[in-house]
Amino acid sequence: MFHGLTPAMLARMAELEAMDAADRTDGTPHGRRLRQVPPETGRYLAILAASAPAGRVVEIGTSAGYSALWLSLACRERGDTLLSIDRDPDKLELARQTLEITDTSGVVCLAEGDAQEVVAGLDGIAFAFVDANRDVLASCLELLAARLVVGGIVAADNVISHAAEIPGVVEAVLADPRFDAVVVPIGSGVLTARRTRA
Repeated sequence: MFHGLTPAMLARMAELEAMDAADRTDGTPHGRRLRQVPPETGRYLAILAASAPAGRVVEIGTSAGYSALWLSLACRERGDTLLSIDRDPDKLELARQTLEITDTSGVVCLAEGDAQEVVAGLDGIAFAFVDANRDVLASCLELLAARLVVGGIVAADNVISHAAEIPGVVEAVLADPRFDAVVVPIGSGVLTARRTRA
């Protein structure tokens, strides 16, 4: 799967990594920053998505499409399409550019809007990555839990780096009998939960 990274994908990833690093130091307002995952988290997510059972692959929080590139590798292997949702039109335009430059628009479908409204209309989700604002994390996770297939996986980023902003959320998932879950200390911390029963 990782051997399928094309020169165009690697170049765009490097460009987005540089933009993200600059955002963190040049005074870019928090809401305008790319705030994307590091490469090791991208690889981890791709492995999770490739290992998930049959069903939909969904991303909540597209930004400029960096993590979508990693997930597109898994989708190509699975023969699936990634549905990536974001409410910020400016970031979605960057993501469209990412998909065009890397020739991945046939594997990634972008949706603009409220992720909770979009996800509410879906079922049969096999893998979901949540990289959204912390104030909606708990409701997104609950919404996804009801739509995950048995064996489906949900991964949520920033659960270590921003733990103070999501009190009780991780603990609730770890205690939820519908899931086997663990916090993986990679990048900013990824809550990884597998749906064990309907």
